[in-house]
Amino acid sequence: MTDTVSQRSSTIHEETVHEKAVMPSDQKDPYLIDSFEEGDPANPKVCGFVDFWYFIHLMVQFENWSRLRRWYLTIFVGMLVLNATFASAAPSGIAVQLLEEYHMSQEVGTLAISLFVAGYCVGPILWGPLSEHYGRWPIFFYPFVVYTLFQVGCALAKNAATILVLRFLGGTFAAAPLTNSGGVISDIWDSGTRGKALALFTLAPFAGPTIGPTVAGFISTSGTDFRWVFWVLAIFAGVCCLLIVFTLPETYVPVLLARKAAKKRKDTGDPLFHAPMEKIVLTAWERAENILARPFKPMLLAMTLYMSFVYGCIYLLFEAYPIVFTEGHHLSAGISGLMFLPLLLGGTTSVTISIVVFNPRYEREAARLAPPASPPEFRLEMALIAAPLYVVAFFWFGWTSFPSISLWAPLMSGYVLGFAINWIFVDAQFKVNPAPNNLLFLDTYLSIAASALAGNTVVRSVFGAVFPLFATQMYNALGPRWASSLLGFVALIMVPIPIVLMRFGPTIRAKSKFVPV
Repeated sequence: MTDTVSQRSSTIHEETVHEKAVMPSDQKDPYLIDSFEEGDPANPKVCGFVDFWYFIHLMVQFENWSRLRRWYLTIFVGMLVLNATFASAAPSGIAVQLLEEYHMSQEVGTLAISLFVAGYCVGPILWGPLSEHYGRWPIFFYPFVVYTLFQVGCALAKNAATILVLRFLGGTFAAAPLTNSGGVISDIWDSGTRGKALALFTLAPFAGPTIGPTVAGFISTSGTDFRWVFWVLAIFAGVCCLLIVFTLPETYVPVLLARKAAKKRKDTGDPLFHAPMEKIVLTAWERAENILARPFKPMLLAMTLYMSFVYGCIYLLFEAYPIVFTEGHHLSAGISGLMFLPLLLGGTTSVTISIVVFNPRYEREAARLAPPASPPEFRLEMALIAAPLYVVAFFWFGWTSFPSISLWAPLMSGYVLGFAINWIFVDAQFKVNPAPNNLLFLDTYLSIAASALAGNTVVRSVFGAVFPLFATQMYNALGPRWASSLLGFVALIMVPIPIVLMRFGPTIRAKSKFVPV
């Protein structure tokens, strides 16, 4: 009897496959679950009704995608990125204690930062394709649990080798939100609101590297055991793990459709219902190849290199600022950490302006061109302003770095630097995410957002890991003036990149199969 039923199911399947083969191209497959019905509460982009009880049950109710809930998710994934970038920069505030405790040289001590960022090069190769196969939630939760345990390991480490290995592994697993968070924002927001969400989200990568050295520096100068820096990181990460469990739903539409198809098969008993992603079969190598090759597509190569240079310079400042402020102006480790705050303030200012001025202009342009989407090159106009400012900021920092000049002069160059960096990343990408989330990348490669961002994260993380390794030697050999000027000249060479992309972007995008129409 069972064999007969099996044969009948097989026959039905073969007949259906044959019908599909001869089915006219304009006729929809009746068994394909490739979209949500109108008003379906499972659709992350459907804005549901917000009432008192929804507000009360915000943390546990997952059936209604209200704007309130989506803004919470935007802030939360930003906090996860902040957590990771906070951890990447924190050891710079306890560098002296690390060198003394573990008998490290200056170069080996720098590896405590560089190896964590080097983990960002490995992690995205795993987390990008995995999130587009298993969904966002598992790739947030499981890596973050492991990352938390590595922070505990750093706090208990007895030698330099343990610290360095755990820092690299910690960075590998901390890369999950850097890769995944931009995908969540692309999942839950339409193109108009996505600009506001990404603008706010971009503050997270600024806050992490800014707060990290400051908190660690004051722990260092307070006389508290330097290991408390890692305990603070572990506690922060542990709280985030709990919030992932209780407040973060699955947002990846292909996975949600696959779940819907599975439910349909269960409810109807018909095994023929399926979702698009269930028919996609890629080997692990093919997935990794897609991740690694994507940043080098013509549309993304120039902006990837530009963003990678900017990203590397952020981590280079963790070595340059102590030379200018700690050694040059004789500031304590805690006060030297405060010198990073203008970067955050500049980023906050630029985010505010982009939300108030530029995003409404994008929304008007999108409405004017509807139903086609507004071209992503429209977002590059902020980079046209930010690119020259970035050049000016480095020359400003370099030639006001004399100990005889008030420290407020090089300090305020950081405000301009943060302002420019944020606009470059908001236009071209996530969160400095250190992270993360690129409007040009998301708007251009929306259907594969996590993979596009993962590849971009890999490339720029190479720069972020390498730049600190030569920063101290470069600033000592050339002096703060000419070392900063060298960076300014390189930035000057890159100023035309957004101009070229605005001019030729549409032509290049037209040749990509991943660009939404």
